[in-house]
Amino acid sequence: MMMTNDDVLREAHEKGVKFIRLQFTDIFGILKNVAITIEQLEKALDGELMFDGSSIEGFARIEESDMYLRPDPNTFVVFPWRPKEGGVARLICDVYNPDGTSFEGCPRSALKRVLAEASEMGYTLNVGPELEFFLFHTDAEGRPTTITHDKAGYFDLTPIDLGENARRDMVLTLEQMGYEIEASHHEVAPGQHEIDFKYSDALDIADKIATFRFVVRTIAQHHGLHATFMPKPIFGINGSGMHSNQSLFKDGKNAFYDPSDSMELSEIAYQYIAGLMKHAPSFAAITNPTVNSYKRLVPGYEAPCYIAWSGRNRSPLIRIPAKRGASTRIELRSPDPACNPYLAIAVQLKAGLDGIKNKLIPPPAVDLNIYAMNSEERAKLGITSLPGSLKEALDELGKAPVIQEALGSHIYHRFVEAKSEEWDSFRVTVTQWELDRYLHMY
Repeated sequence: MMMTNDDVLREAHEKGVKFIRLQFTDIFGILKNVAITIEQLEKALDGELMFDGSSIEGFARIEESDMYLRPDPNTFVVFPWRPKEGGVARLICDVYNPDGTSFEGCPRSALKRVLAEASEMGYTLNVGPELEFFLFHTDAEGRPTTITHDKAGYFDLTPIDLGENARRDMVLTLEQMGYEIEASHHEVAPGQHEIDFKYSDALDIADKIATFRFVVRTIAQHHGLHATFMPKPIFGINGSGMHSNQSLFKDGKNAFYDPSDSMELSEIAYQYIAGLMKHAPSFAAITNPTVNSYKRLVPGYEAPCYIAWSGRNRSPLIRIPAKRGASTRIELRSPDPACNPYLAIAVQLKAGLDGIKNKLIPPPAVDLNIYAMNSEERAKLGITSLPGSLKEALDELGKAPVIQEALGSHIYHRFVEAKSEEWDSFRVTVTQWELDRYLHMY
């Protein structure tokens, strides 16, 4: 049900809300917020609250820093872990310029632009994410460690899944905030967990991913744990991914489903797959945005590093889950949970739409274990690889006008500038690995 400004004001007063957090993300997906009191809510809903955009990473220079927050009334929710009296709620905002135009550096607005492009073609996008994360102990001073709390594995239960209580509280909190939780379980690596929530339209899911990370870290803290969405916090075990299940709908029907096809996939589905495959190297910098991301995308740990697709095989980049009819969908397995959800969904949709517009045809499905193939076998099947580092990913993004268009000029240039600095900082840092390997040798 669509909420109006009046609905938000009424519900805030009925639920005893005293403080409201106006939330938005910077270009890296880090959640920012401005706290106001209930007395300022009507003014905020009218888009009259200003903030200094020059203080936000990738937003604006000092001489053009004045910006306005416009809350989306549909995102109003009360934080269930805060006191009932003097409660705290949140609204997610779009960022606007003083002249009333949408700010080009707002990630949420970037996603809206690509969604509008899909709408012009008659499509709406549904997304169902699968977010993985680790729970670690903190030290005596409250700083996170990489010491895990359990020795459990995939689908294990207590007594060896010691994070179960924290995960249960996360699920209950998320449900109180309107999430429909479909599954929660221990993942493959010790201390690793996954909580899946029901698919929804793309903008709603991007909002929910941003909120999900905030809620999970908050509840973990209540249990004396640190939750991290870092893609690969520990060498030698599985990293954390954010598999992205997606489907296009047109005129109320799943546009990826065609019962007459041998795989029951439509021509649109094949074209969308081809678009994702074509642009996967180019959007990797957005879906896998950190130096650490590329330590997950290596063979042997269930993360995809080869560009291929399959109806049942889990080693390629794209898998087609078994369900058909209204549930027909494509699962992109490369994204990780450190990404900006608005930008990540925007570039995936843009890539798929480009496949549809240009009627691209994907290569044949690969139903063999790609990890077991050598380079000659992969070359024979035309299987290429995702970028091997953030530097390679940024280089690919620099050659991709379609993905740059999805981001917009402002976000593209600010993102590349900041991530190039991140790569350079990593490149010149002397690591413990180098000291262990070379100090005694030379």
